[in-house]
Amino acid sequence: MKIIITFLFLSIAMLPTNSSVTAESPQYYEIRSYLLGEQGDAEAIHEYLRDAFVPAMNRQNTGPIGVFHNAAEDESGSPRIVVVIPHENADLIPVCKSKLEKDAEYQKAAQSYLARGPKNSPYERIESELLVAMDCMPLLKVPENQLKNPKRVFELRVYESANERLGDLKVHMFNNGEVPIFLDCGIQPIFIGQAVIGPFTPNLSYLTAYPNEKARTEAWTAFRSHPDWQVLKKISKYAGTVSKIHKYVLTPAKYSQI
Repeated sequence: MKIIITFLFLSIAMLPTNSSVTAESPQYYEIRSYLLGEQGDAEAIHEYLRDAFVPAMNRQNTGPIGVFHNAAEDESGSPRIVVVIPHENADLIPVCKSKLEKDAEYQKAAQSYLARGPKNSPYERIESELLVAMDCMPLLKVPENQLKNPKRVFELRVYESANERLGDLKVHMFNNGEVPIFLDCGIQPIFIGQAVIGPFTPNLSYLTAYPNEKARTEAWTAFRSHPDWQVLKKISKYAGTVSKIHKYVLTPAKYSQI
């Protein structure tokens, strides 16, 4: 009961009073990963994102846009640049793409990036997933003064489930108690969403923030031993809801808006 009451209070507190986003009309997030491979040109991708893509999306009132990179090779065997793109609704996703094609300022800034051919592509592939925000956090939230901390780190986690039923149960677990435990342990969610489309479905994904790397490791140590988590994880209906976890520790680009 303590978990549920705390959860409801915090969920209400996290929503700004002028927000039109609700559980009935949640945000959508594209999580775009540029997999660099052996021949990738990270500098060219960052130049494109910083000077062309992010400003153009902001002109469409889309943001904040988060841009991150991993410090070392991850499970994919490739460094990656991760871009978080929030949308107020799914209908805006193709609209944004169409507007980019007609945006002269964007086309000029992106010219050198878009002019590359198959022999000098700046990345190996782009991997994306589309998430719908969950009831526990229907709105992406950037903590106050976060951008002023150059040492901040992030962790992107993807929780795969063996089938849709178990995936929905993991969503239910988040919506009914997991987030307040995060907050109590110093794990600050930026967004939490269930995959609509992506390479790991059925799954949910979430991004969390920390003041520094030491705080990240300490927060997860606290979470694992938290008494409310010890109770929640033993609820029988949640057994086996996660079949695989993908974890990426990320640092923000200097121009990241998250």
